[in-house]
Amino acid sequence: MPLTKLQFQPGINRESTSYSNEGGWYDMDKVRFRMGYPEKIGGWTKVGNNSFLGSCRALHSWRTIALDNYLGVGTSEKYYIESGQGYYDITPLRVTVPPNESIEVTVSGVYATGSSGEASVNTDIGQVTNDTGTGQVGSVAVNTDGADVMVLVPVSDSLSATGGVGSVTIGGNIDTSVTLEGVEAIADITAPATVSVSESTPVITFTATNNSSTIVVNHPNHGAVNGDFVTFTEAESLGGTITADVLNQEYQIIVDTTTTSDTYKITAREVASVADITVDGEYTPTPVTANASDTGGDGGEFTTGAYQINVGLDTSVFGNGWGAGTWSRGTWGSAATIDAQTDTLRLWTHDNFGEDLIINVFNGGIYYWDASVASPLTTRAVALSDLTGSIDAPTVANKVIVSDVDRHVIAFGANPLGSATQDPLLIRFSDQENALDWRPTTTNTAGDLLVGSGSRIVTAVETRQQLLVFTDVSIHAMQYLGPPFTFGINMISENVTIASPNSAIAIEDNVFWMGKNEFYTYGGAVQKLPCTVRDYVFSDFNTRQAEKVFAASNTAFSEVWWYYPSEDSDTVDRYVVFNYQQNIWYYGTLARGAWIDRGVQENPIAAGLDGYLYTHENGFDDGSQNPATGISAYIESSQFDIGDGNNFSFVSRIIPDVTFRNSTEGSPSVTFTMKARNFPGGNYLQEDDSTVTKTATVPVEQFTNQAFIRLRGRSMALRVESSETGMGWRLGSPRVDLRQDGRR
Repeated sequence: MPLTKLQFQPGINRESTSYSNEGGWYDMDKVRFRMGYPEKIGGWTKVGNNSFLGSCRALHSWRTIALDNYLGVGTSEKYYIESGQGYYDITPLRVTVPPNESIEVTVSGVYATGSSGEASVNTDIGQVTNDTGTGQVGSVAVNTDGADVMVLVPVSDSLSATGGVGSVTIGGNIDTSVTLEGVEAIADITAPATVSVSESTPVITFTATNNSSTIVVNHPNHGAVNGDFVTFTEAESLGGTITADVLNQEYQIIVDTTTTSDTYKITAREVASVADITVDGEYTPTPVTANASDTGGDGGEFTTGAYQINVGLDTSVFGNGWGAGTWSRGTWGSAATIDAQTDTLRLWTHDNFGEDLIINVFNGGIYYWDASVASPLTTRAVALSDLTGSIDAPTVANKVIVSDVDRHVIAFGANPLGSATQDPLLIRFSDQENALDWRPTTTNTAGDLLVGSGSRIVTAVETRQQLLVFTDVSIHAMQYLGPPFTFGINMISENVTIASPNSAIAIEDNVFWMGKNEFYTYGGAVQKLPCTVRDYVFSDFNTRQAEKVFAASNTAFSEVWWYYPSEDSDTVDRYVVFNYQQNIWYYGTLARGAWIDRGVQENPIAAGLDGYLYTHENGFDDGSQNPATGISAYIESSQFDIGDGNNFSFVSRIIPDVTFRNSTEGSPSVTFTMKARNFPGGNYLQEDDSTVTKTATVPVEQFTNQAFIRLRGRSMALRVESSETGMGWRLGSPRVDLRQDGRR
């Protein structure tokens, strides 16, 4: 019989059985289709050796006026600017706690002789001593944090002064009045006198335990949650191994069942040095163990604590009590330590206002990062409402977008004007070309809109013509109208679902998104996307972690990717791809947290779940290891037969058709495997494989001519795979020597 050419329909079809999908592909991993033929996807390499903290779920790249390339990286714990392969922490601060509070201390028995004299105060017992006898008291000098402040008080008065107190001096010349914290004190003091001054009481103190690296930090009503970050400055040594250098650095806060609203823990560690950082960028800090000398000091008289905004959840949690949260989150049998009504997965949105960056925490604050300051990479983002000149800026939102056409900053799910309570259906927008003015007037274009359908705004996506606003049950089109209305909004579809805030993406004027059990597109009208892998995806999908779903575009290959968690995974571990040029679907396995297409960057950038960024479509290998490892990629066809499977077939030879173009391996190869089975639902009873190796390029690429095999069954399937490094391949139209065979 003549050779049989194996030509399969592009794309994967899992909506039917393998047998009924004859002439198509049925399974694959890390393979795409180009011009209808399967090829291995590109590899990935690390963006430098430095890593970030937390799980990254947002990336945004741009270039400044000074041509600096920046990449915003939003994680579950921090927000970074990546520049030159380094990560610069610009996470906003929640609060900065000053070094001390003041309490009033009364000192008595102040005596002086003649026109001058000196006395010292022991603030622990509240006594002033002086060895010069009697006389007129002229002045009291209060030393606050190293600055001498002269205070004149009369005998009958008492003075409460803020600041740290180091000494009280009795002097002789009364010639002026001095105001301290708004209190003016004048006149003479006639001994004996009673003078009230203030003593510095530290807000933050440290308690160490001998032979332990755990330090208990005492701070009333600290407001921190487990995993928060705080940076201490001006802390003093506790007296032993817990030195000032050990305390004065950034720490991650531990909140557990042994801490309270007034206490938390840190693990004392050495200060990182260049020698501590390994070649791959990893850093494991060395703990510092306290000794007996540390247990007596508080180290906090002048300590300042800068607390970053609370970290967000890394895993979605539903409900409270038993079963809520991740395993071992609290003690045995205890309730979950989070409130599912207020705590949501940490997601970020970000957009450029000129060269500056506006950042929003999902269901949280809106922040502004100025790229034009003297040292932007060491300057933190600040709350938009705290900027000089800010007028009624929203303090909470679900998402922010800077409208490209009309230059309004738009906050979705924001708090109303004059209220701090979030309205999940309210849209607010700033004055045009002004990110600070949000108060509507007759002379500006600031304002708001209220969405009339649904219970909350899930997300919004900007296209060239309009913004699509997604609620939990509907979609609305928001368009710029110009003064006096600025924006208008109208519903375009109801009873449409969306899987997560990051599951929609715009490609030119089309929007694609994953819903609940469906895929959709909008290009003037909402339509369901016919999907040949729909059941495969949604039957193995962890709906409890659906908030982690995100859409990604890979325009070089006309692809929209959705990354999602499989049924047994709390993290994203799979992807499904819609190729909108070929109108086909395919899928695979890959753990990623965020993705940004090429543009400012030459290649797409993706965030791994290991704390590293990766440049994709770069080579053919997995660059997460050093040295890089090969990517296991395969594609397998559905079954094919002779005469509808009524006869047995015998395969004796396969003639491959494959190209290894651009492979970096000297002798790249793939494995061709033919499988045979006798019944559609039976096991593959026989398998026979052969290695096809590139042999020369002179100038036409040459590879293995033919491979002889022996295989017999009612139906056959072809599998092509590789796992070696430096391997790139594209399959053509292989042929097989296939003939009808008897039962024996």
